[in-house]
Amino acid sequence: MTAAKASSDPLRIVTYNAELTRDGPGLLLRDIRSGRDAQVNAVIALLKHLRPDILALQNVDHDAGFATARALQTALRKAGLPLVHLFAPAPNTGVPTGLDMNGDGRRGRADDAQGFGLFRGEGGMLLLSRFPVQTARAQDFSGLLWRDLPGARMPRVDGAPFPSAQAQAVQRLSSVGHWAVPVQTPGGPLWVLAFHATPPVFDGPEDRNGLRNADEIRFWHVYLDGVLGPAPAHRFILLGDANLDPARSEGRRAAIRALLDDPRLRALAPEGAQGTATVDWSDIGLGAMRVSYVLPSADLRVIDSGVFWPAPDDPMAQTAARASRHRALWADIQLPGTN
Repeated sequence: MTAAKASSDPLRIVTYNAELTRDGPGLLLRDIRSGRDAQVNAVIALLKHLRPDILALQNVDHDAGFATARALQTALRKAGLPLVHLFAPAPNTGVPTGLDMNGDGRRGRADDAQGFGLFRGEGGMLLLSRFPVQTARAQDFSGLLWRDLPGARMPRVDGAPFPSAQAQAVQRLSSVGHWAVPVQTPGGPLWVLAFHATPPVFDGPEDRNGLRNADEIRFWHVYLDGVLGPAPAHRFILLGDANLDPARSEGRRAAIRALLDDPRLRALAPEGAQGTATVDWSDIGLGAMRVSYVLPSADLRVIDSGVFWPAPDDPMAQTAARASRHRALWADIQLPGTN
């Protein structure tokens, strides 16, 4: 596969929670530039193997000058994967609120930010592409207040807003981000709808994170209905980490089931060595679960798809395990009218 793709060639779309996050700002940039970090090198080797045309990464530390994103681009280019275009607005992770957002009586901690984070930009999102990103037309909904989402269900305790009315007045919906980004491919524009939802756990009986996770997923129904402004009716692909398994999860599973049942989407269920699972959380006692998704619009032709979860005897198995607990999802698609 080369950068000079014909308009009739399938496009490979990859979404991947790479867990490229560190304990402080600048540390991931240091590790990428060093060329010696085992995890970074494993991620690069994995992506070189998959050779995406469009790549959506979750859990990648962000900085305002895009130095980390540029360093990763350079490392990928040196590995033979020229993803020369990027889109990476600031995420909500680590953005301070000055308020107690989780009801523990304290302020200024990681869980009191707009999205969980020890510092601004921890575990952000990054879109890389072989083809131009139409940045001027992109939509970033990361600033949308949770209470402004039609039908929002925000936590309450004894009838009162939790943790406070003041907190709910500033709480954004996106724990990381929600983007709608047009990419100009050889076959015409393709809209990439990307997100990373909060885990529906680490809260109390008020179910703050469970409710937020469900509404972060439900956002896409609202968006595609056109309630939040113009939305693509065709030629789009919805992808990212929903942090919710439709069959086994502590979260509100109906939210992800409803998204998979939306007739505007192809409910792909890519498989790897662990079936449709996309993460191995054995280290926290949860095992393999399906939490990431790649869902093309119904008009797109899917040539092939999969979860990059190599079998134990595959030479890439150790690379995938070293890179992240998550596994990359890929889909080869054909745009309408380009076959």
